[in-house]
Amino acid sequence: MTEKIYVIHENEEWTTHLFKRLDELGLPYEDWFINESLVDLNDTPPEGVFYSRMSASSHTRGHRFAPEMADSLLVWLENHGRKVFNGSQALSLEVSKVKQYMALNAAGIRTPKTIAANGKEQILAAAEKMGVSSFITKHNRAGKGLGVRLFHSMEALNEYVNGAEFEPSIDGITLIQEYIQAPEPFITRCEFVGGKFVYAVQVDTSEGFELCPADACRIDDLFCPVGEEVEEKPKFQVVEGFNDPIIAKYEAFLAQNNINVAGIEFIRNAAGDIFTYDVNTNTNYNSDAEAAAGKYGMLELAKFLERELKGVKETV
Repeated sequence: MTEKIYVIHENEEWTTHLFKRLDELGLPYEDWFINESLVDLNDTPPEGVFYSRMSASSHTRGHRFAPEMADSLLVWLENHGRKVFNGSQALSLEVSKVKQYMALNAAGIRTPKTIAANGKEQILAAAEKMGVSSFITKHNRAGKGLGVRLFHSMEALNEYVNGAEFEPSIDGITLIQEYIQAPEPFITRCEFVGGKFVYAVQVDTSEGFELCPADACRIDDLFCPVGEEVEEKPKFQVVEGFNDPIIAKYEAFLAQNNINVAGIEFIRNAAGDIFTYDVNTNTNYNSDAEAAAGKYGMLELAKFLERELKGVKETV
């Protein structure tokens, strides 16, 4: 039997770059697309290494129950002692920001003040209880900035919640979160492979909260004046020489929660304090930012999976 790398996912656009790197390295792999599937609990899984890229935003692509199906698959694999990366524990955090924040806090990592609410009246009550002048709503099961809106008054929130534009979270839980005002409009996203820091990328937030770095998420500027040269600052920039004590905390957090590959986002307030607000376990990378810096997340991931596959082959 030939051992392989099995990539578990529900979004082909987000696996293209990884498969390209695996091909470059000449590695055997199999594409496990999970949406409507079956897992025979009486069977024995194949040998190899298994990497999950299941996304919390799968329902936006018509794959409503893909995370639940993937969870069944991951538990089956883990029960048979297979080497699984970003397994069931990682997926549990991927699909729940409440669980993310509790796990981050347990690791001594500060998160913004947050209240979880189910129901429109409770969303409004949560904002009242928060007692701050500006706050954000976001979905508990999110990804791609789903449901993220900034409000500066209860009146604006009430109009949104009771209006036609209100967008409920797929799991029914909306988060009310304090708004952290940064001195400059950007957040920092730290990328990890094999539980170890790879690089940090600065993301310009001046145009809103759509922070997905994947090329498939990019919206090109269609309104640039013809004939006028404008030097634009890239939305994503790799930070050279990033070194902050938060990295050690993040690596410890990832180890505690069996997360191997992740992008963790934080923001600093005017005093320089760090607030961590998102853990993305199916992290993507921006090709323009990586090319400019000469650092490639998917290549590092492919090399990591290669090393792990070699380890499995030596023990089988």
